[in-house]
Parts: sequence; C-alpha cells; structure tokens
Amino acid sequence: MLYVVPTPIGNLDDISLRAIKVLKEVDLILAEDTRTSGRLLKHFEIQTFLRSFHQHNEHRAVDSIIEALQNGQNIALISDAGTPGISDPGFLLSRACHEANLAITVLPGATALIPALVASGLPCDKFFFEGFLPHKKGRKTRLEYLCKFPHTFILYESPHRLIKCLEQLQEHCGAERMASVSRELTKMHEEIKTGTLVKLIEYFSNKPGKVKGEIVIVVEGAPVENKKTARIRPSE
Repeated sequence: MLYVVPTPIGNLDDISLRAIKVLKEVDLILAEDTRTSGRLLKHFEIQTFLRSFHQHNEHRAVDSIIEALQNGQNIALISDAGTPGISDPGFLLSRACHEANLAITVLPGATALIPALVASGLPCDKFFFEGFLPHKKGRKTRLEYLCKFPHTFILYESPHRLIKCLEQLQEHCGAERMASVSRELTKMHEEIKTGTLVKLIEYFSNKPGKVKGEIVIVVEGAPVENKKTARIRPSE
C-alpha cells in the first residue's frame, strides 16, 4: 500500500492522529527533503526510515519504489508541507501505482489553498487552482487567460516575486479587481490581506522589511460581461 500523507503547512498541531499512526507503522517514508521531514518526525517520535523523493530524482526512483510495494512494503509519501501532488512531487508515483494495480490511500489534511480561499472573503462556491505561474515563457498568455476567467482563481507565489506578480495581475485584470494575499498560514505571524490589486500593491510595497513566508494569492473572477469568454484549459 502507498499512503499519501499530508503534513502541516506551519502549525505542527495540524497533523492528524491517523497521519502519525501511519507514519509510525509503514516500512518506509518518502520525503521531499529529509532534513525538513526529519525535524517533523523527531517532534512526533517517529523513527521510520526516510528516503529522499523530490522533483529531481522522482523519475529515476519510481521503478524501485513500485518494486518495493510489489514486494509487500507499505510506504508513505510526504512533502515538506501540505498534501503531496499539489505543487509537490506525487503525481508520477500515483500514476505508476495505478498502472501497476497497486493500492493507494490518500489521507485528508493540510493544504494552503483552501484556508487562503475561505479566508479571502471572495466567492468560493466555484474556483480554479492555477498554482505557480510560469516564470517566463507562457506567463503573459496565462495571465491574460486567467484574468478573463469567470470564477475565483488561486495562485502560489514566492515572497520575493509577490509585488511583481500583483503588478502583472493589475496590468491584466485592472487596478480595482479584488484579491487576497495570504502568507505564513497557520503560523505565529499569519497574515491575510484582502483589497483591490492597487491597494495590495501599495500595502506590500510599503511594508517594513522583506515579505516572508509562502504566498497564496486569491483573485476575484472576471466581471459578468466576460463570463462567456473563458473556459478551463491546460496551462500553456
């Protein structure tokens, strides 16, 4: 059995009792960063062996992991924070398990996008998760599409690119489009700021010190008159 196990995105109390039980009982834990995960496991007195599994080695590692599962091992997959497969390694292994007719169990748990969406005050009955935008090629095209999308959409961004991303959103969506920026979710210095794009740019541009923490940007959907112009399509 492969267990996909979410881990806290900040506050360690957010881990579930079931997650701790699984991580203690499996034969092997696959971790995005063994140093980061090692601290988590030490905190909960979990002594299961860790093996590195990240975007740079997952293609090479999948076959040996499938073989271990076929030989009867129970394996857990975790990322540095949140749910594996959501902007983190996990898809390739999940697909390989299905192709090999191996069982997968995904535990419910932490992810940054849902708390940021619900806390934003923007409509969340229908939404589109984009994740990280391309840094260069295809970024402008993707932004042009997203800003015409009729429902709330969600982006992940690094703190040092926050202002640039907000300025690009303003360019394509307009200065008065409502949006929300969440950072340091579940941590001591959690901050959720909602306002127009122009106000968010002003706020974070004048904020003392560097903006820190993982960033989730939630953006209001396009006005009603544009709703017939957008359909979901794969990233370009």
